[in-house]
Amino acid sequence: MTVRWLVATIHLLALPLGLGAVWARGRALWATRVNADLTRVFVADNLWGLSAVLWIVTGLWRAFGGLEKGTDYYLNNRVFYVKMGLLALILLLETAPMTTMIGWRIAVRSGKQINLAPASVFARISQVQAALVILMVFAATAIARGFFY
Repeated sequence: MTVRWLVATIHLLALPLGLGAVWARGRALWATRVNADLTRVFVADNLWGLSAVLWIVTGLWRAFGGLEKGTDYYLNNRVFYVKMGLLALILLLETAPMTTMIGWRIAVRSGKQINLAPASVFARISQVQAALVILMVFAATAIARGFFY
């Protein structure tokens, strides 16, 4: 019972962390003009990554680790597949920002100048991801209330 409660709590606390982080990353990316501006981007990106790990690990544990309603409940719920589709879309959208920002981090450590042209595109992607997270919350609450559409 205690593990179930703690895992659910961590899963839910990751929501404001992730939503705030991806929103902050987007705002920081809009304001990025020089390498020094990337500090805020990297902090927000780290928090976004941490929240993603927390969501995925605790979500898998809750759905398939026997902590919640049971695997059959989730696998027979169409809204669960909508929620997982939204997650997949978020992860797919994250591919370009993640790989580029890894390169940016390496370049910053090396003192190299960075081509910041993609920053505005990544800011827009972050906004879309924030909206998708909100849609995932709608799906999650539908699942929790037994909607099977």
